[in-house]
Amino acid sequence: MAHGRADGRVAARAEAAGDLSVAKTSIGAAGLLMRIVGALVLVYATFNPTGHSYFHWVIAPLIGLGPASGGSTALKFLAGVVLVTGWVVVLQATRRSIGLTGAFLALALCGGLIWLLIEQHVVAPSGSAAIAHIALIAIGLVLGVGMSWSFLTRRLTGQIDTDQVG
Repeated sequence: MAHGRADGRVAARAEAAGDLSVAKTSIGAAGLLMRIVGALVLVYATFNPTGHSYFHWVIAPLIGLGPASGGSTALKFLAGVVLVTGWVVVLQATRRSIGLTGAFLALALCGGLIWLLIEQHVVAPSGSAAIAHIALIAIGLVLGVGMSWSFLTRRLTGQIDTDQVG
């Protein structure tokens, strides 16, 4: 679910009390775009084919895939904690909202689109950087839409998703 337990309880109580102004709040296009951009920032900060990512800065030198990088060990640790925290929040929100099955279906859809782009010669399969960018964008889109799914389904269907209230 894209919102936490407290948000779900507030919306459920508001709806039960007849106050639909809280229960029907939505994120709108700007909120959806912000979630997608935030997910893309998280994905690209973790790894990207340009060589400017946490993986290239910290992990690759540790496992012998890149040159040793300078910089503060404490700063690398804090950056890692921030990234892990971001991944936990985003993955938890996506899992609650669309579930593992929904995430796999969305990734399958993205994989099919990538396949179509290759088959139609829009992207060359030998261009690993282009494929990596497309895959990273697909992951970011799935996570961004996943975090927003409860809001989107509420807007499309009028149904409200909540955690177990009680």
